[in-house]
Amino acid sequence: MKKKKLFLLLALMAVAAVAMTACAGEQGPAGPEGPPGPAGPAGPAGADGADGAAGVAAEVELACSECHDDTSLIGGKVTAWEESLHGTNESYGRGTSSGCAGCHSGGGFSAMVAAGLNPGTVEAGDPEPTRQDCRTCHQVHTTYTSDDWALETTDAVDLYAFEGVTYDGGKGNLCANCHQARRPIEDAVDGQREITSTHWGPHHGPQANMMLGTGGAGEVEGKPGAHYSMVEDTCVACHAGNHTFEADIASCQGCHADIEDADFSGLQTDVQAMLDELKEGLIALGYLDEEGHPVVSAGPAAEVSAAWNYVYIAIEDGSLGVHNPAYTKALLQASLDALP
Repeated sequence: MKKKKLFLLLALMAVAAVAMTACAGEQGPAGPEGPPGPAGPAGPAGADGADGAAGVAAEVELACSECHDDTSLIGGKVTAWEESLHGTNESYGRGTSSGCAGCHSGGGFSAMVAAGLNPGTVEAGDPEPTRQDCRTCHQVHTTYTSDDWALETTDAVDLYAFEGVTYDGGKGNLCANCHQARRPIEDAVDGQREITSTHWGPHHGPQANMMLGTGGAGEVEGKPGAHYSMVEDTCVACHAGNHTFEADIASCQGCHADIEDADFSGLQTDVQAMLDELKEGLIALGYLDEEGHPVVSAGPAAEVSAAWNYVYIAIEDGSLGVHNPAYTKALLQASLDALP
């Protein structure tokens, strides 16, 4: 009996379940997500990844350190420059004048080179002239690497006061942009020449002309000296060993093994003696004052040419023959011969 009741109860429950299933509606939407459970234990560490690229600050620091390091690379050059004429001369003040700015102002020089001009074609002065400093000659802080030691220009230089004459001396071309004569001597008129001012002459720094054997007065034929034709980079090779820009005797020893000073084989002694004799004669004739500066005057062309050559060699070139021994001595001998 009990088994029949149990069977009957199960049958009724099955029928009820089927009925409930048949009556249920569609499944409703999912309920909201429950709160997260507690974090599980950390897994093992993965392998190290590759280093990332250096940031901008790191790249700048590496570039700067090419020059700004713990050596005297910059400080030594600045110290020497501060003793040089470029570093001490007050003539940079003339840079406010258009006719002087290209060479007398460091900033004016950079502007002149960038514009492709020569000193005779600069049209405006520099309102804030500077001495000829690092930025005058070098491309400072252009690349922020050691490439900034590159020179402003090494292009060959057409000497603007002497048509058809070009100075092409490697790195020395940088110097020749300014170290050239501003004018030749004026033509004689009826066999006479004039000294027109106390600043008369080829103008300061005609070394490029002297090295090429041009710029002197009279009938002397000049040729390029050995320091132009045989020395690579000309001016820079001899004068930029240290930044005082004084001639570096050590640089001469490649050709002159036994050289001890600039008076090699007595050249400068001989030239100075000729200059002293010439100066004495020109003072007696009234063409020079006691200091050796030009006196406004006039006279026979050959005598005035002798005065020009004295100014050119003694005051302006200043090498006492080293830049071009043969041409220097020929000019001086012709000048001495012209004196009465």
